[in-house]
Amino acid sequence: MSNTMKSVALVGAFAAAMTAHATTSAEAASKEKCFGISLAGENDCAAGAGTTCAGTSTVDYQGNAWTLVDAGTCTEIELPEMADGTERKGSLEEQTRDLPA
Repeated sequence: MSNTMKSVALVGAFAAAMTAHATTSAEAASKEKCFGISLAGENDCAAGAGTTCAGTSTVDYQGNAWTLVDAGTCTEIELPEMADGTERKGSLEEQTRDLPA
């Protein structure tokens, strides 16, 4: 393979990698962390004290566990009411409800 062909192949590989990175960044930018909507063991990451990362929440709708959702939809997600009849909603910030005992 000539040096010219190697250079073309290298430039093509670099361009493909940059395109893939830009797509991933754009997708991530259209998502946001939504706290309090995950089922037990289905959070995306960092479920507060006593947990480490993805899949470590231990309570449904744990207030300090988050899941990535489409930007602008977090507080619109329908969730079941809490045991006392209070409405349960997702939040863009950690919540103190539904924490493990």
